[in-house]
Amino acid sequence: MRLVVDQIRGRPVNEAYSLLRFSKKAASRPVEKTLRSAVSNAEHLAELRDDVVDVDDLFVREAFVDEGSTMKRWRPRAMGRATPIMKRSSHVTIVLDRKE
Repeated sequence: MRLVVDQIRGRPVNEAYSLLRFSKKAASRPVEKTLRSAVSNAEHLAELRDDVVDVDDLFVREAFVDEGSTMKRWRPRAMGRATPIMKRSSHVTIVLDRKE
């Protein structure tokens, strides 16, 4: 996830969309969904404030990934032993700002 988020940090929103759309990384799809949600939230907040936001004026000011919860599972192995499986998750945060 961090590799994908590092690519879009500091870029305009439209350029970040195109980078995520054509990236071969599996994490690019959830990051793109988070970016779309951030843009939608920015438009909604501007509407509440009677302001107009153009998507072309937005850029990714901050983007980071924090560790989420880990599901712990066990896999049976030879001779009655078990091996732990850690199913990790992450929290993606994207902050947008206007160009000045």
